[in-house]
Amino acid sequence: MPREAPFWKRKPLGAMSRAEWESLCDGCGRCCLHKIRWADANGTEGALDHTNVACRLLDLKSCRCRDYAHRHDIVPDCTQLTARNVPELDWLPPSCAYRRLAEGKDLPWWHHLVCGEREMVHRVGASVRGKAVAERGAGPLQHHIVTWPGQPVRARKPKEICP
Repeated sequence: MPREAPFWKRKPLGAMSRAEWESLCDGCGRCCLHKIRWADANGTEGALDHTNVACRLLDLKSCRCRDYAHRHDIVPDCTQLTARNVPELDWLPPSCAYRRLAEGKDLPWWHHLVCGEREMVHRVGASVRGKAVAERGAGPLQHHIVTWPGQPVRARKPKEICP
């Protein structure tokens, strides 16, 4: 008898349980990096630049929020991801599970729900580990503009890992 497809292939984002929704996060930390949204000549939102400066709550080793439950109290502009707003958030990295599923794509092979290993996101270089700097002492954000948070993850799947 065939196995049932995993929940992320069967359910739209809006139909997932809280536990399913939370499990989609791969722990890369890319969404927790500061971004700069430049105003265009008319004063409206223009170009987006990514930085390598981490939110003050992001643990740079684990790439997890230090106080996830209270993050909105501590960092009021922290964005709560929802099934409704994910398609509108152009700053989510292309590797983000929420973005990928909203775009009709599957999870990457290195995602912990696919390969079973939470550390794989770090091993393949998809996370901010070793690439981000702490907010405190970073100085002006415009001195930290980088492109990699907005780029796809190019990791080759080793045969011995993740069948």
